[in-house]
Amino acid sequence: MSTDKPKRAIIFDLGGVLLDWDPRNVYRDVFGGDEAAVERFLAEIDFYGWNRHQDAGRTFEDAADALCAAHPQWCAEIRIYGQRYISSFGGAIEPTVAILRRLKSDGWPLYALSNFPPNRFAQTCERFDFLRLFDDVVISGEVKLAKPDPRIYHLAVSRAGRRAEECIFIDDVTENIAAAAAIGIDAIRFESAEQLRGELSRRGIL
Repeated sequence: MSTDKPKRAIIFDLGGVLLDWDPRNVYRDVFGGDEAAVERFLAEIDFYGWNRHQDAGRTFEDAADALCAAHPQWCAEIRIYGQRYISSFGGAIEPTVAILRRLKSDGWPLYALSNFPPNRFAQTCERFDFLRLFDDVVISGEVKLAKPDPRIYHLAVSRAGRRAEECIFIDDVTENIAAAAAIGIDAIRFESAEQLRGELSRRGIL
């Protein structure tokens, strides 16, 4: 009987690690390239606070209705975000995608755990086909749990079929890294593809 241990599961965040996500990519066109106007708009409607509810499972339709009620003067602009969501991605972070492809070719189990709105991941896969390289994906808006809630990390570990200490998690947000480490996952705070390559090499992976 083989005593070989299974390979460690490598779990990636998406936005900020593999995808350049920024709502400004949508609103620069809306505001004619006026960066100051974009910043004022995002601050006035508390975009990031509002968006956390979508990460936890609220649909864009319900989200827009709620925010339009609070900011009717911006209702048309608010609704544009859901309509043009795919444009919020400026593109792939290609050096990190190259690492992902190398890990796949080397046979490492690959998973994704991302704060992401419901019903939008399939559309994003159509634009970025490398997202199909993952063995499984945990999307916060679909499971109605969002990082840094410990429950979503336990779910990701379970879906990977590993114990927490048999998983590596890569994310660009310090709070998310701390939450993963708190349940025993080997967590890497992403800073650059070069830095990530070094972290993985030190673990004997690249």
